Amino acid sequence: MDIKLINIGFGNIVSANRVVAIVSPESAPIKRIISEAKEHGKLIDATYGRRTRAVIITDSSHVVLSAIQPETVANRFVVTKEVSND
Repeated sequence: MDIKLINIGFGNIVSANRVVAIVSPESAPIKRIISEAKEHGKLIDATYGRRTRAVIITDSSHVVLSAIQPETVANRFVVTKEVSND
């Protein structure tokens, strides 16, 4: 299995193979997921003190916070997938 990496801003990278969802942080259920991940030590804050705009959920139940828009992260994910298939 090839390892595919996605830049989530400020030089931070996540493994594309492990991403389950990329969502916006505004809804109450997502806020609950963030707080539960923090309680269990599975929250990774990659915002560098900026406003959280995307929440990335992985298959290992880790939650990654990013300061870039979910659409931007998703576009990087799709572009990487298309390039790797060539």
